[in-house]
Amino acid sequence: MASTMRFSPNSTRTEAFPRCNSISGFIGVASRSSSKSKFMFIGRIVNPNLRRSSFSVKCVSSSESKQKLQDPVPQQQATTSLSSLMPDASSIASSIRYHAEFTPLFSPENFELPQAFFATAQSVRDALIINWNATYDYYEKLNVKQAYYLSMEFLQGRALLNAIGNLELTGPYAEALSKFGYKLENVVHQEPDAALGNGGLGRLASCFLDSLATLNYPAWGYGLRYKYGLFKQRITRDGQEEVAEDWLEMGNPWEIIRNDVSYPVKFYGKVVSGSDGKKHWVGGEDIKAVAHDVPIPGYKTKTTINLRLWSTKAASEEFDLYAFNSGRHTEACEALANAEKICYVLYPGDESTEGKILRLKQQYTLCSASLQDIIARFERRSGASVNWEEFPEKVAVQMNDTHPTLCIPELMRLLMDVRGLSWKDAWSISQRTVAYTNHTVLPEALEKWSLDLMQKLLPRHVEIIEMIDEELIRTLIAEYGTADSDLLEKKLNEMRILENVELPAEFADIMVKSKEAIDIPSAELQNSEQEVEDDDDDGKVEEAIAKRDGTDKSSIEDKKVELPEPIPEPPKLVRMANLCVVGGHAVNGVAEIHSEIVKDEVFNAFYKLWPEKFQNKTNGVTPRRWIRFCNPDLSKLITEWIGAEDWVLNTEKLAELRKFADNEDLQMQWREAKRSNKMKVVEFLREKTGYSVSPDAMFDIQVKRIHEYKRQLLNILGIVYRYKQMKEMSAAERKANFVPRVCIFGGKAFATYVQAKRIVKFITDVGATVNHDPEIGDLLKVVFVPDYNVSVAEMLIPASELSQHISTAGMEASGTSNMKFAMNGCLLIGTLDGANVEIREEVGVDNFFLFGAKAHEIAGLRKERAEGKFVSDPRFEEVKEFVRSGVFGPYNYDELMGSLEGNEGFGRADYFLVGKDFPSYIECQEKVDEAYRDQRKWTRMSILNTAGSHKFSSDRTIHEYAKDIWNIQPVKLP
Repeated sequence: MASTMRFSPNSTRTEAFPRCNSISGFIGVASRSSSKSKFMFIGRIVNPNLRRSSFSVKCVSSSESKQKLQDPVPQQQATTSLSSLMPDASSIASSIRYHAEFTPLFSPENFELPQAFFATAQSVRDALIINWNATYDYYEKLNVKQAYYLSMEFLQGRALLNAIGNLELTGPYAEALSKFGYKLENVVHQEPDAALGNGGLGRLASCFLDSLATLNYPAWGYGLRYKYGLFKQRITRDGQEEVAEDWLEMGNPWEIIRNDVSYPVKFYGKVVSGSDGKKHWVGGEDIKAVAHDVPIPGYKTKTTINLRLWSTKAASEEFDLYAFNSGRHTEACEALANAEKICYVLYPGDESTEGKILRLKQQYTLCSASLQDIIARFERRSGASVNWEEFPEKVAVQMNDTHPTLCIPELMRLLMDVRGLSWKDAWSISQRTVAYTNHTVLPEALEKWSLDLMQKLLPRHVEIIEMIDEELIRTLIAEYGTADSDLLEKKLNEMRILENVELPAEFADIMVKSKEAIDIPSAELQNSEQEVEDDDDDGKVEEAIAKRDGTDKSSIEDKKVELPEPIPEPPKLVRMANLCVVGGHAVNGVAEIHSEIVKDEVFNAFYKLWPEKFQNKTNGVTPRRWIRFCNPDLSKLITEWIGAEDWVLNTEKLAELRKFADNEDLQMQWREAKRSNKMKVVEFLREKTGYSVSPDAMFDIQVKRIHEYKRQLLNILGIVYRYKQMKEMSAAERKANFVPRVCIFGGKAFATYVQAKRIVKFITDVGATVNHDPEIGDLLKVVFVPDYNVSVAEMLIPASELSQHISTAGMEASGTSNMKFAMNGCLLIGTLDGANVEIREEVGVDNFFLFGAKAHEIAGLRKERAEGKFVSDPRFEEVKEFVRSGVFGPYNYDELMGSLEGNEGFGRADYFLVGKDFPSYIECQEKVDEAYRDQRKWTRMSILNTAGSHKFSSDRTIHEYAKDIWNIQPVKLP
């Protein structure tokens, strides 16, 4: 019925939308329609070209007769009424009708599911805007200190279900949509995931925003509005293919474009000194960053904070009309295209110089536009008298990883060049304002930018970075003195922001530089060369060489002296992570083991100099999205057994489940909830991949970015070993020895990461072989889910029974998916890496499947490998040969298998220790099978995992940031 519903101006059916001849000048507001506090939308046609007329909107709560609409009530009265109401299904249905008719993104002929979603989302946005305005009006009045979270990624996922859940309107919205013949679940699935992130970095940022709003902390997120996201992943016979993401194709009902909020952003140009003594950055390329706001509601609170995303464009005068009319269309639009492409793609490929420039432009745009906005807000709230010393008392800026590092020189530039502060004052203010979260120990992820490229693109910022580097040099000289030149040189080489850059002139005489000897090993040869210079006789050189080598002149008569090729000068680089540590007042890791590695290895020299800067803030995930809303069956069960629903806000209450872990009734209900979720995934996999899997099999899942250190390769090789064993057994032996498994993978390999894409191809080839093997049947299935995103995670995680977090120890900063899986009663198999360490402590060592080398052993194991001392396990060699036999198709996997062999060399020598950990891994998997056979034991372990996840709420993490780094207080609306 719903799919054929049509609009008719004369219809009186509840499902129909009224039509009018014109909506020009329509004003619609909401007010009370009855003493029961229901909504009704009212409005009037005010088109002067038409006869003044009234029109009707049928309200579900009204009588069958149409009601004539009244004149709009005053805006203040309407707002007051709305903010005090908890709408029911009838008023929500009226709101949906209104938006379908008067704020449409679709033609009015049919009210199909996509239009139902947009109208529903717009009706929710109305409530969010009311709370958003109230929140920031209150913050403005109180002039509270506010935190600003800058991130290149915000991996939000779908917003509708989360928003109505936080507003406590899930039931009313479900009932309202049923009046149109739709299920809420089907409407929700029409929403595309916002393509604003890729992995854990962006998802963490979104969890933080949810917790900030829920806990009533004054905060804002800043990011970029990527038109095409990272990419949409397709899986074909050739493996992964990338196509542009189309999430904005039909528009975004959540965002509010603020055309009145835009800031200039400059690139290139030059720096000149003005008559006033200030530095001025002039010329170059100018663009505008325009604000798009996305309201973020808190759970069971009026607080609604903001995610401000920047899009980029050029001023209209940059369009060369003369060139266009002359037929030079591309040239005419060049400035516009250059501006707009900044926000086209997340992480544009940076193999080329153009790609590097584009990525640096992105990072600077985020920093510059956000800081200009923050400063403008500070000045507005300060009133007529602005005291810049108060800036750190009102503003906290958190840099999520190194991408926003340019915040530091940009804040300095804005304070000095635009606001006229001295270097000393600006530096003090900047250091007290900015803080840095480190997310990696991988060297390639600690960003370094070419100094020459940055000098070209951001000349003023390079000047400021050089001055910061000089400040650091002075600090190091004051700290370590000049007596031990080797120690000072070591500290400078390790800690300076500028790498491979000569010391500034004022410090040149401090370091004693040894002269580099000419690469001719004999003093006699040098003497001979002197003779050559004196006598101008090439023969002397030959004689000297002969004398040195014990040969005579005639034997080398035809030889010429071959001078060694000059050693290329190392590139001059800006070390962004070092700049973050120097320019901020706090540096935090994101798990206990990671923070220790940061202090002991990554930034050890800085830690010794400024130990007070370094902190740990173990990541967390929002329990609203990651259990309450995505797993309603389990959430209901938890509430019933704990006796209250406040665990959603106080996850410490989850620990109470421990006392019921052996209760047979709970265990039975727990398994029923898990099976219900598995049935949804069975249908999902059939729809997305074409594979049919059994809900009675164990669901074994690894979903995350495809990267060698995350070791999806170890997982799939373990599966290959399992398959090989099965093929060598009879049917009866297979059934007796193996628990049925559905092994599910998901994640994107970066478009230029060749080895990661080989791994994706390998997984899909193994699946294609195993899944069509009639001898194996449902005992083993391998499924790669294409285009993994938040919405897919919300489907898979509640259904998971075993989750793999098997990175090489010491290489995963934290991880957050491990927390989500544990929260949903999934058992983990993993190494002692990242947050695994803390999860294992909380859920109990008996409820975590541990294997593999420890973090402190990794360096020694790599050294042993380089020395040729590693002896591969025979089972590992069997698996590699099995792969090479061609059983998984004609693709040549020599490069992939070759990366696991040899003792040294780029792309070889098994840097991530897959071979070393393989025996431990497959033996641990045998323990998994054994535990799963005892479903009572397994269910008990599952319950204890949920109970032990109580410490991994992002609410706890945000409280720690607010107290220890930002120094902000909750501000609850009256």
